[in-house]
Amino acid sequence: MRSRPDPSTVRIDGPWQHRDVHANGIRLHVTETGEGPLVLLLHGFAEFWWTWRHQLTALAGAGFRAVAVDLRGYGDSDKPPRGYDAWTLAGDVGGLVKALGEPRAHLVGHGWGGTLAWTVAAMHPRLVRSVSAVAAAHPLALRREIRRTALRRKGTNQARALGHVFRAQVPLLPERWLTRDDAATVETLLRRWSGPEWTVQPGFDDVVERYRRAMSVRGVAHSALEYYRWAVRAQLRGEGRRFGEVMQRRITTPVLQLAGAADPCVLPGTIRASGAWAHGPLRTRLLDGVGHFPHQEASAISNRVLTEFLSGS
Repeated sequence: MRSRPDPSTVRIDGPWQHRDVHANGIRLHVTETGEGPLVLLLHGFAEFWWTWRHQLTALAGAGFRAVAVDLRGYGDSDKPPRGYDAWTLAGDVGGLVKALGEPRAHLVGHGWGGTLAWTVAAMHPRLVRSVSAVAAAHPLALRREIRRTALRRKGTNQARALGHVFRAQVPLLPERWLTRDDAATVETLLRRWSGPEWTVQPGFDDVVERYRRAMSVRGVAHSALEYYRWAVRAQLRGEGRRFGEVMQRRITTPVLQLAGAADPCVLPGTIRASGAWAHGPLRTRLLDGVGHFPHQEASAISNRVLTEFLSGS
């Protein structure tokens, strides 16, 4: 096995600047470009800030200040032993908005980052100008769809689609699963979750290598899995019940739901169900032939939809 890469290797050069920002008691690595209203980009599972490479430049060109962050435990951000619950993660995002010197931000999140954006909008509404959830569901919609479909043997099943979340609950073995053979599992997941066109495009192998190296940074695999462990175990604890109560709050900021119609992880029915928690302007766009990574698989269309939404919010 190759030696563990240094966390600083995720600071990939480009038309952006890297810096560290301290928020909510930890150090977060961010990548920034552009001037204008703040757009804070939150990545998902097995990713890091670089997942937003296409959106950083597009948003800067459209007159926004685009900031992509390595979330707690990922990339070159701090990897503390705890704090992977939704309460703390929402505090990280809220603290980051303030630390960046802005009163509010547009939140754009993919996968888990999109679910986190919904969460911040409920917990810290004064800090949020809009929510753009990319291949992501509202936490309560996801919970409801998992319970509703768990026993379904035929057809789509949201519980089965998130089988990797439930497999992450045991100790140690999931970390080995993610990191063995230089994080080959990351490539497997990228190929399995993507639409058919992206994986055969030139440059896809380079993308895979970036993500495999980022997952191989010491501490990242454990931190990434802790997000999932809290999400499941909290259902059996009082904090999970309190979280559910908080997430019932009305989201009145504008919401964009952008997803792939062929996403095998967060199913289109779950995306549509999330709209029940949006009590302000709501736009939902499903992209045909696109899987779990619309912002990378169909970056041109995603950038157009996103910039149009943000410009009108």
